[in-house]
Amino acid sequence: MVTLNRIYTRGGDTGQTSLGDGRRVAKHDARVEAYGTVDEANATIGLARLHSKDLPETDGILVRIQNDLFDLGADLCTPEDGRKHEGALRIVAAQVDRLEHEIDQMNAHLAPLTSFILPGGTALATHLHLARTVVRRAERLVVALAEREPVNPEAVKYLNRLSDHLFVLGRHVNDGGKLDVLWVPGANR
Repeated sequence: MVTLNRIYTRGGDTGQTSLGDGRRVAKHDARVEAYGTVDEANATIGLARLHSKDLPETDGILVRIQNDLFDLGADLCTPEDGRKHEGALRIVAAQVDRLEHEIDQMNAHLAPLTSFILPGGTALATHLHLARTVVRRAERLVVALAEREPVNPEAVKYLNRLSDHLFVLGRHVNDGGKLDVLWVPGANR
């Protein structure tokens, strides 16, 4: 378990931060951008949870996802080729599999889509769509990082599956898709 006695360390005052292996990098380093965006995605899910309290099953799913995202941040913070890579917390296939299972369960009860969906409907669904877009940005940053240095492949899979999960969950909480706001191509011409 982590113990945080001091919140500020002054270690970042020069524009650098420490990775999980102790290496100092610029705060705009691609790795820091990637796990920082994962943290942002986690915060957007926290906002969504403000609207999920009356849906205990959905709230439980979101709590698990938030914990997974912290695992993912820890994974990305500790380079695969760094000095502390052995024994580092990593995203595992079972976490991706759980997302797939939940997607399949929810999707089985949704009507097929006849158009793209605009973020909207219920407040919870709208926040889930916002979280989905932040997860997609995190995925792009992690993929870009993986082109330059080793990254756990399960981390990329997790983000890819999570954005799908948040999309389907958004439809699920929109009364099974009945409250989805459909895109009407060229409607305002």
